[in-house]
Amino acid sequence: MRRKLMVAAAALATALPIVTACGSGYTPRTINIYPPADGASFIDKVGQKCTQDSNGEYTIVTTPLPKSADDQRLQLARRLAGNDHGLDLMGMDVVWTAEFANAGWLVPVPEDMAKQIGAVTLGGPLETALWKTPDDSAKRLYAIPTWTNTQLLWYRPDLQRQYLDGRKPPTTWDRMLADTEAIRTQGGPSYIMVQGKQYEGLMVWFNSLLVSAGGAVLDPNDADKQTLNDTPEHREATLTALRTMKAIATAPGHDPSLTNSDESSARLGMENGDAAYEVNWPFVFSSMRSNAAAGDVPFFPEMKQYEEMFADPDNPPADSELGPVNKTVQTKFNFARYPGIREDKPSRTTLGGINIAVASTSQQKDLAFKAAQCLTSEAAQKVYSIEGGTPPTIKAIYDDPAFEAAYPMGDAIRTQLEPQNAAIRPASPVYQAISTLITASLSPVGAWDPESKVDELAEQVQRAIDGEGLIP
Repeated sequence: MRRKLMVAAAALATALPIVTACGSGYTPRTINIYPPADGASFIDKVGQKCTQDSNGEYTIVTTPLPKSADDQRLQLARRLAGNDHGLDLMGMDVVWTAEFANAGWLVPVPEDMAKQIGAVTLGGPLETALWKTPDDSAKRLYAIPTWTNTQLLWYRPDLQRQYLDGRKPPTTWDRMLADTEAIRTQGGPSYIMVQGKQYEGLMVWFNSLLVSAGGAVLDPNDADKQTLNDTPEHREATLTALRTMKAIATAPGHDPSLTNSDESSARLGMENGDAAYEVNWPFVFSSMRSNAAAGDVPFFPEMKQYEEMFADPDNPPADSELGPVNKTVQTKFNFARYPGIREDKPSRTTLGGINIAVASTSQQKDLAFKAAQCLTSEAAQKVYSIEGGTPPTIKAIYDDPAFEAAYPMGDAIRTQLEPQNAAIRPASPVYQAISTLITASLSPVGAWDPESKVDELAEQVQRAIDGEGLIP
């Protein structure tokens, strides 16, 4: 799945125009959408189909934003602040909703459309598109969930059999630490691969642990109130999350590069045979599959039988052909729910993804909503998920046979996207500052005292709320 996105993004320079400067005009019935570079080619493919099906009512033109999320946000903010009438639709990171809505840059989704979307969308992704501005009486839908993501626990079943008497994968971080220590003392690989580098991946890890422990960065009903240490219960949850992070970073046999680890290095640590466990997004499954088939995974020679199937990256096998291959992959690389803090309390997992919103600068908002509805439909999300490798937000797709063939981990993903299992990153107009200050304070992971770090983090979040922190 990740390979599909990377190949598609590499072709954008010749297939689609790259946004470089802000304009001010618009063309009637031309709906301009600016999505992130990764996935833009699939937006364009769907957009062409929507254009054809509209029978001349509108034409969707796709212009990809830069690859970096920070650069994407900056480009959109410049266009919106400059009142660019050529900006109709935006592919927005799930953490931008509050900031853009409060700035007056988003048009709320019409009530009847919002009800239809709410009826078919999984609760976690839906929550990322909701916000209450100072002018709203209640939360409103400010964007349409388009694709989503959630991390899973990835593990080696062969190591479970060889070193742990074949028991099931761990359901908590403490159990995972105990299992890796048992594997290490018997001479096996003991790394637990996480995202410990000072960047958004570190915020995702901390937030998942914090919410799983019963805490939160902010009061969900008051974005101006930090809740890291405001009550004894919240302080204990924050302390538990920090102790877990420190334990992972300092355990015997830990990944020595943990403080510089991102999604890619975590994936490589597993494929190189150094790790017993990994928390990461679903793209690692297809990476393991294709790299093992190429002979690049030392502990997985059985996959060489599929080498010819994956030899031509421009002609990959159809998803319908992958059933036997996926079953082979799962004998040595399998998945489970994201680990929790306590055995009796299921984990909560931080979501990623993209939502499509109508820009307040658009001069044809009703038409933009029609186009957005087509771009986020069930048919559209099948393209994004099955061809593009990004999990859908619409519930029904998870029962589609084509989706099930492409996503053997689909049921686990759907479970983690339910509202009771999803951990939404702090919804705040100053989220960017909150994340920047938290990750700076947490880095390098484990080189701090958890007790004192609780109050330091609370202070940093309050600085961001008060506008005293670093505002990117």
